[in-house]
Amino acid sequence: MRDALREAFNFITFTARLREVERHNNATPQRKESVAEHSWHLALVSWILHSEFEQELGHALDLEKMLKMCLMHDLVEIEAGDPSAWSTQHNTQRSDDKARIEEEVAQRRFSPLPGKLGAEFLDLWHEYEAGTTPEARIVRGVDRLNPALMRYLTGQGWQDVGADAEALDRLQLPRVQVSEALTALYQEIRDASVAQGLLPPAN
Repeated sequence: MRDALREAFNFITFTARLREVERHNNATPQRKESVAEHSWHLALVSWILHSEFEQELGHALDLEKMLKMCLMHDLVEIEAGDPSAWSTQHNTQRSDDKARIEEEVAQRRFSPLPGKLGAEFLDLWHEYEAGTTPEARIVRGVDRLNPALMRYLTGQGWQDVGADAEALDRLQLPRVQVSEALTALYQEIRDASVAQGLLPPAN
């Protein structure tokens, strides 16, 4: 096997392990969601709402770039793990440690990829993490919306993190407010969750 093909195959086998990484929200009432499932759903939601995002922003968005970000943005969690957003929200040290570990994994796993692929993966991952482009900000917003949607759909609620509607707003709104559509969808999920007793109302 050619060296370049070997490197690509090694990376393919590495990425398959994303199925093994569990998130903190449920996929069904009986089991946790895998990061691979989460990434797939982000890509689908971004595709479905792409025209809506373009219309409200008033300019074109690179859908191919957005889909690539959705599919690859959490690959570092195969080795770095998936800490809860609730545990890092107000913990600067924990957030800094997470960023450092994920950067080490990204450099180690993406850099050896053949041809221009390594640079593309690294550039896209850094762009997503920094939120430096409209595409990255939209995908980050969809990424933040998704676990709230799953906690609502599966009836999991937020008891495990002790959150009420006000706390959820503090976590969600900074990211979803990049888009009127995402904000409206989030508010729909929040209000329905409160109505069904899955989320305590704001105090």
